[in-house]
Amino acid sequence: MSHISITQLFEGNKAKLSLTWNCGQDYGNKVLNNDVIAKSPQGLIGHLNFIHPNWIQVLSKLEIDYLNQLDLPSLEKKFQQLAQSDLACMIVADGALVSDLLRSFAASTQTPILCSTSSSLDVIWILRSFLTKVLAPSVSKHGVLLDVLGMGVLITGESGVGKSELALELISRGHGLVADDVVELRRIGPETLEGFCPPILRDYLEVRGLGLLNIRTIFGETAVRRRKNMKLIVHLEKSSGSDISSVERLPLSNLNEDILNVNIRKVIIPVAAGRNLAVLVEAAVRNYILQLRGIDSTQEFIKRHEQKMTDIVSD
Repeated sequence: MSHISITQLFEGNKAKLSLTWNCGQDYGNKVLNNDVIAKSPQGLIGHLNFIHPNWIQVLSKLEIDYLNQLDLPSLEKKFQQLAQSDLACMIVADGALVSDLLRSFAASTQTPILCSTSSSLDVIWILRSFLTKVLAPSVSKHGVLLDVLGMGVLITGESGVGKSELALELISRGHGLVADDVVELRRIGPETLEGFCPPILRDYLEVRGLGLLNIRTIFGETAVRRRKNMKLIVHLEKSSGSDISSVERLPLSNLNEDILNVNIRKVIIPVAAGRNLAVLVEAAVRNYILQLRGIDSTQEFIKRHEQKMTDIVSD
């Protein structure tokens, strides 16, 4: 469950939008909760709307002028509509002045009013992007998230299978570390999972026998990433002894794992003595990139084989 208070929203965007409190600072503990918002018919943020109200109502000079032109009975009726909605706060943009009646309504409903000198479109655009990330559904996964050839790759597997050692080798080959051990994932789009590292673990990789390594200090700034969209899962699977003959050689169907209702391609790599896992991971990423471009090596081989068999039968 993700949530944010109006005070936190104010602090997070104060400098960017030149936000100031007009009234209702005492009610800044009002919370925007992603679970509640997802079940609500209301929009998250937008211009003042009485028919389809938003959790955050943004008022430009046009909306303020419209309210000022209404007679008192009509204005009270409009305010009553707002009072019946799940209004979290109001933001007056364009440097417009807040009327006494609007301030009185805010006080009666305990609704904070923020002011901004930025245009209403800028306020909506910036806050929508900010809230989309803050309120995105999230989950924690155990593994190592890396940037391999520009693609976010989550390496998973049982404890002691060699995830961190593999990550260290990939980093030494020029790829980047996003998160080790605890990977935070949040759904920022219908088919997009963004992975990032908890602040306390940022830049660190734990390797058995060496302890905690500061990757930024050892390999430099280019060896770490703040966040990365995850596109591929590489699962390391312990094989019995050194025998990997039981592993399917030509998987005919692709594996996927569902995380936060997003299907992520999954590749299983058996771990055995003598296998160069770093090369295998790079090859898996390159192969998936080709598949995204419509080039599937396995399917092409099968078609070639079928065509050859057809030719033999025809002869």
